[in-house]
Amino acid sequence: MSTQEVLQARDVQVHFEGVKAVDGVDLSVGAGEILGLIGPNGAGKTTLVNALTGFQRPTAGQVQMGDSDITGWPAHKRARNGLTRTFQNIRLFPSLTVLENIEAAAVAVGMRRKAALARAWEVLEHLQLAERAHFRAEALSAGEERRVGIARAVATGPRFLMLDEPAAGLNEAESDELSEALRELRQTFGYGFVVIEHDMRVIMTLCDRVQVLDYGKTIAVGTPAEIQQSEAVLTAYLGTAVTGGGKGADAPDR
Repeated sequence: MSTQEVLQARDVQVHFEGVKAVDGVDLSVGAGEILGLIGPNGAGKTTLVNALTGFQRPTAGQVQMGDSDITGWPAHKRARNGLTRTFQNIRLFPSLTVLENIEAAAVAVGMRRKAALARAWEVLEHLQLAERAHFRAEALSAGEERRVGIARAVATGPRFLMLDEPAAGLNEAESDELSEALRELRQTFGYGFVVIEHDMRVIMTLCDRVQVLDYGKTIAVGTPAEIQQSEAVLTAYLGTAVTGGGKGADAPDR
């Protein structure tokens, strides 16, 4: 795999007034790969993604995308160069339609209106939202809101997508639909994904690899099957009866 196809973090540290929220974490995700990021509440998952995407400047360490050292780049420059994210709070424009929300994201990274509109329709089709194109965002179900949030990120033309709690609040059927949509995006566009998620059913069935954080450090990286058998992970997070179903044992991460 060439460096053009990899997002890497090396020894990333984020300290807040003496608290080591992220304490020397390495991470890598390749094009076409889905990496799950799990761990107890306060483990540093969202803080790490903030550092990767430019919403938090790391205290130390390096972030590289392809051949570019992007450690000092602001969030908007990273987004325009293919590193995009979603948030735990979806933050749609409630008075705009679904189509307008997605079009606005494409315009924000420099697309002209005509190209942005075409891009928005393409994304709507891939995420099975075309029938909702002219609905106001405030009229959507929770599952539809989640998909629109992802659609906005996809509309920016990413190489790598960071998804923070994409299945939060979804029922089992909605989670399955979301997972299938992510697989299709991976297959069609070759995106690399980092997925923070507490729903272990989603993580264990969707991800190629899983990385586990605890107290700001990586305690395990491996396939879903390997993670389910890791004594360190069972002790810190999953418990003793993980079979690929159910939720993790914590609330939204910082």
